[in-house]
Formats: sequence, structure tokens, C-alpha cells
Amino acid sequence: MMRRLYIASTVAFWLAVFGFWAADPRLAAEAQPPAPAGAERSWSLADVARHATPEDCWMVIDGVVYDFTAYLPQHPSAPAVIVAWCGREATEAYRTKTRGRPHSAYADQLLPEYRVGRLEAP
Repeated sequence: MMRRLYIASTVAFWLAVFGFWAADPRLAAEAQPPAPAGAERSWSLADVARHATPEDCWMVIDGVVYDFTAYLPQHPSAPAVIVAWCGREATEAYRTKTRGRPHSAYADQLLPEYRVGRLEAP
């Protein structure tokens, strides 16, 4: 009897865990329709502006849209430096680090990893 109760409660636990994971509303928000093969998705500034929090941080640099959400905890300086630019056009901030100093070549190499598309032509 105890063995059946143990097995049933273990199965119920893992079904509940899976159910909560599958019902997570953030998963639906992260899902984006794929772009056609060979085409790149275009985003408007209004689209980018909807991603203006530390939990969902997009920005535009040189006409390219990047999702830096996963990068925020890895940034060498405080995340607040980047968060101020979430949801915005940040080319000048990236070029100058808002202090007149350019980012490193290493930072430039990281950009393609976070690219999600191009900014729509106005």
C-alpha cells in the first residue's frame, strides 16, 4: 500500500511540475513566429519599446535589433547601465559607453549572438 502511495504521489508531483512549466506565460511571450528562410525579421521601434525591462531587454544598435535579456547578468558593469537603454535606440550609447569610450572588439564579436532582426525602415 505504501509503495503505491509513494509512486502515485511522485507521479502527481512531476505532472504538477510539468504543468506549471508548460503553463508559464513567459514561454508564450518568448515564442516568436519564424522568419522565412533567407529572410530576416524586421521590427519597428514600437516593437522594441515593448521590451524595456530587465526581464525582457531589447535595443537597437546601428539599425539592428538585439535581445540582451540573457546577457544582462554577464555584463561586466552593473546591469543598470544597460537597463537604461532597454527598449530604445542605443547606437550612441554603445559606441561611447555614455562616457566617450568605445566598446571592445570582444563586445562587437558578441553582438551577433543576441541579434533578433533589423529595424524597419521609417
